Amino acid sequence: MTLVSTKESTKTAHPKSLVSIVASVAGLALFLILASTLLVSQPLGSTIRGFFYGVDSLTKIDSKSSLGNSVSESNHTVDPFEGIQKRNPTVLGNHGNEGLSQHGDKISVESGGADGDGPVIQKNEPPKSLNEDEPSGSGSVESKNLKANPPLAKVSQKDDGNRSSSFSHTASQENAPESSTNVQTELKDVESTAGTTNSSQANHLDSGCDLYDGKWIYDSAGPLYTNNSCPVLTQTQNCQGNGRPDKDYENWRWKPSHCDLPRFDAKKFLELMRGKTLAFVGDSVARNQMESMLCILWQVEVPKNRGNRRMQRYYFRSTSTMIVRIWSSWLVHQTAEPFDFAPAGVVKLHLDAPDEHFMDYISGFDVIVLSSGHWFAKQSVYILNNEIVGGQLWWPDKSRKKKIDSIEAFGVSVETALTAMGTHTNYTGLTIVRSFSPDHYEGGAWNTGGSCTGKVQPASEGELVDNEFTNIMHEKQVTGFNRAIKKKTNKSKMKLMDITRAFSYRHDGHPGPYRSPDPNKKTTRGPDGRPPPQDCLHWCMPGPVDTWNELVFDIIRREFDDRQ
Repeated sequence: MTLVSTKESTKTAHPKSLVSIVASVAGLALFLILASTLLVSQPLGSTIRGFFYGVDSLTKIDSKSSLGNSVSESNHTVDPFEGIQKRNPTVLGNHGNEGLSQHGDKISVESGGADGDGPVIQKNEPPKSLNEDEPSGSGSVESKNLKANPPLAKVSQKDDGNRSSSFSHTASQENAPESSTNVQTELKDVESTAGTTNSSQANHLDSGCDLYDGKWIYDSAGPLYTNNSCPVLTQTQNCQGNGRPDKDYENWRWKPSHCDLPRFDAKKFLELMRGKTLAFVGDSVARNQMESMLCILWQVEVPKNRGNRRMQRYYFRSTSTMIVRIWSSWLVHQTAEPFDFAPAGVVKLHLDAPDEHFMDYISGFDVIVLSSGHWFAKQSVYILNNEIVGGQLWWPDKSRKKKIDSIEAFGVSVETALTAMGTHTNYTGLTIVRSFSPDHYEGGAWNTGGSCTGKVQPASEGELVDNEFTNIMHEKQVTGFNRAIKKKTNKSKMKLMDITRAFSYRHDGHPGPYRSPDPNKKTTRGPDGRPPPQDCLHWCMPGPVDTWNELVFDIIRREFDDRQ
């Protein structure tokens, strides 16, 4: 009787164990399916990086920034027209220390709060007049008319709300007026990497598209922001706020010939840059571009200002994205101490040593937009291989022969900085070299009657001025870029954003005489025909400078979209 009961209990126990095993296996399978789906939709690496980015990376940059600026303000800042700058009362950050003459003459330097100290509020003071001591953004080479038809066309395009649509090449031609010209410029997208990375990098770009061969299209949809919707806009670039009466210069967009350049999509940009840092390195024109980027992004999210005197930094919390600007006048090491027969006080440029003020940080940057060139018109001494080889606006001993001039020095500086970045063992980011930004002083330099007064649309046939100084500076920059590419040893990538030719047409995009909010400023030529003081080097905001960031966005989109 007992034996029978045991057998029966054993028979009933087996089915229960089998059911438990089947249930456990099914549960485990369901868990694996859900976990796999989660990992595919949210990659673990990017999730972890996004979580820790605000701690590790920012702490690293903060620790270096807290060391302080080892270079005096006078050495740190030389910038055309910054000496006459008046800040927007709502401007955040410190731009006032960029105020010396590009020719090296003594001009007082404004001092302001650190970038991280919050808003800098300044009362409206009468602006200083532009005097003979202020710098030129160009060389002394005379200009001549370029026999080429500018790429112009007009298109009426409705705003789709988010302004993310791109132009149709066919539609733009159909809507263009008969008087518009359609000659395309010949700019090439130079992109290279060292060794075996050449072929893999090419795969990230559309094979048939040259972003820099195209024309300017009139777009009635207008800019992505207004001068009143951006609190970080430097007053000297606030053309509408300074009383400029025309506004069409805000509406011209660049249209590549064989592809579309989409409008800047701020939300997509922040998503592509999730957990990453974009740094603008260079002079006041680099600042001009950085502020344009901030103005565009500000429309979707207000960033946290985490800057200081050495580095402007704006943090976008939603995606842990950081936008950075580091001042670097010449991209190479500079000192003021005496050297050989060059006395103290004159800036010495060591052309074979990169500027440590940005090199110390590049391992923490994912994208760097590099620009320079205009400061090579400033007084300086050129040192190469521990020997004085030249100088600009300074050469006391006429019996000594200069080995290089300012133009050659610029080419060497580009090669030095890019080679240092391309051989840096801990830098793996994307370097975008924005080519030389053309100025448009016609009929002379800034202090010899040069002017861009009255320019209200892109240059048309017979108007375009071919600036030989711009051309040779561009040539030296491209040469330095190509030489650095051949020396590259790390996994970073370098691309040349060649805007020089396209922006030669945009003589309408500068502040001109509208560089100051002074209601009594001169904006027209005097009875003797002399033009009023003006800025034909920097760019109005909104304005053509926003196109640079649309190009940056497209380069980043192609790069990071393909990676993902």
